[in-house]
Amino acid sequence: MLTIAYVRVSTDDQVDYSPEAQRNRCQQHGISNDLGAVTFVCDEGLSGKDLNRPGIRQLIELVTAGEVAHVIVWKLDRLSRDSADLSRLIRLFDEHCVSLHSVSEGRVDVTSASGRMQAGIHGVLAQYYREGLVENVKMGNHQAIVGKGRWLNRPPTGYDMINGYLEPNEDAFLVRRIFELRATCRSYNEIERLTGVKYSTVRQVCHNRAYLGETRLRSDWFPGVHEPLVSPQVFEAAQKGNPVGVRVGRDLLSGRVLCGSCGKRIAIDSNGRNEGIYRCKHRGVGCSIPGRSAKGLHAAARIAMRELSHDGQLIEAVRHELDRRFAGPKAAAPTRAADAAKLRRQREKLLRLWYEDRISAELFAEQERSLTAKLKALDDAAAAQLQAAEGRRHLIAQFDRVAAILQNLDVDTLWAAATDAQRRQLINELVDAVIIHADRLQVRLHGVPEIVVLFSEVGLRERSGTETGTGPCVSEGGLEPPRTYVH
Repeated sequence: MLTIAYVRVSTDDQVDYSPEAQRNRCQQHGISNDLGAVTFVCDEGLSGKDLNRPGIRQLIELVTAGEVAHVIVWKLDRLSRDSADLSRLIRLFDEHCVSLHSVSEGRVDVTSASGRMQAGIHGVLAQYYREGLVENVKMGNHQAIVGKGRWLNRPPTGYDMINGYLEPNEDAFLVRRIFELRATCRSYNEIERLTGVKYSTVRQVCHNRAYLGETRLRSDWFPGVHEPLVSPQVFEAAQKGNPVGVRVGRDLLSGRVLCGSCGKRIAIDSNGRNEGIYRCKHRGVGCSIPGRSAKGLHAAARIAMRELSHDGQLIEAVRHELDRRFAGPKAAAPTRAADAAKLRRQREKLLRLWYEDRISAELFAEQERSLTAKLKALDDAAAAQLQAAEGRRHLIAQFDRVAAILQNLDVDTLWAAATDAQRRQLINELVDAVIIHADRLQVRLHGVPEIVVLFSEVGLRERSGTETGTGPCVSEGGLEPPRTYVH
C-alpha cells in the first residue's frame, strides 16, 4: 500500500508555498509518523477551483483501485478550494479506508463526524478565500482596464510590454502592412506570402481592436492609453474582406450594398427566378427595408457615373479630394527608415554572435530568415507607398482630361459593350457603396458627395402607403427613364 503526498501550487501560491517546500514538509511528516516511503503526485501551476487536474485524477484512480493507505497534504486546500469537491474526496477516502494527513491541520479522521466537520470547515474557508481572491482580481482588472486604459494580457504582435504599458516595436510596420493589404481585399494567404507572417497571426491581427488603441475586458472593448497602429478608416476597410458565414458574391456590387436603416452590409440572394435580390438579413427584426433587385442597383451606379461626367460641381469636388489625398500626411517614411535601420542593426548583431560561436547555426538561420522577411516586407511597403504616390500624381494630372472625355461619351453604351470583368473594375475604381433607404437610393463614389437616385429613375417600384412587410420591390425590367442635364 502506498503513502501518497499530494503537492499543488497555483500561480498565486507559487512564492509562499513552493513545490519543493511542500515536498520537504510532507516527507518529514511521513518520516515522523512512520508512514513508510512517500510517493509524490504533483499539480504545478494549476488552480484548485475544480478536480480537472492530472495529478488529482491520478490520486483518485489509485485510491479507487485500493492501492493507497495514506494521503499527505501540506494543507487541505491543496486538494481543492471547492467545499463540495473536498467533501467528495473525503467520502472517497473513507470508503477505501485511506487515512488523510494534513501537515498544517494534523490528521483528519474522515471516519468520525467531528473529523468530517473539521474538514468541511477548512473546505468552506478555502472556498471563501478563493472566491474573495477572484473578486479582488476582477475588481483590479476592471479598474486598470476601464478606469486607466491599461492592457493586462500578453502584448499583441507589434507591441512590447514596457513598464506595464504597450509600446510599438519593430513589428509595428508589419501590422500596418497587413491592414493595408487586407483593406485592398487581399486574402489571408496572399498576405502571408507577401509579409512572411503566418496565416493564423494575420487573421488574428485583422480582427484585433487593440490596434485602434483600445483595450479589452473579456468581450468588451474600452479606450486605451497605448498608441494605435492603424486609423479607424483603415481598420473598417480591413473588415470588409469577407464576412464570416457569407460567401463573396459574383454580383458587381457584392460587398458594396448597405442598408440605410441598420447600416449593415446586404448580401445578394435569389428571388427564385434566377434574378439577384439584395435583402437585409435583419429585415423583419428591427429593419423594414424591402429587398431590391440587383439590376436596379446597377442602374443606380450607372446614373452616378453619368453624374460624374455631367456635373461640373461634382468634378470640382473630385479634384479637391484628389488634391487633399495627395497632400496627406507623410510621416510614415521616417518611421519606416528607422525601422529598417533597427532591423539591419539586429542582423549585424546576429551575425556577430554567430561568428563568435555564441549561437548555433540553426538558430542563426532561423533568425536570419525572420529578419530578411521583415526587411523585405518593409521594402515592399515603401515600394507600395511610392507606387501609390505615383498613381495619385498620375491621377491628378489626368483627371481634367478624363473628365473632358467623359462629357463626350455615352456611359450606357460603354457599359453595354464592357465585359463583366471591365464593369467590375469600373465599379471598384469609382463606387464605394450603394445605400438602400425606404424611399430612395444613395450612391457613394470614392471621395465625392453622395448622389441620390429615386426608385422611379431605375425602374424600381415604390412601396405604397398601404403595403406592409419586408418583401422585395423588384425592377420591371430596368425601365429607367433618361436623366436630363443642364449645362
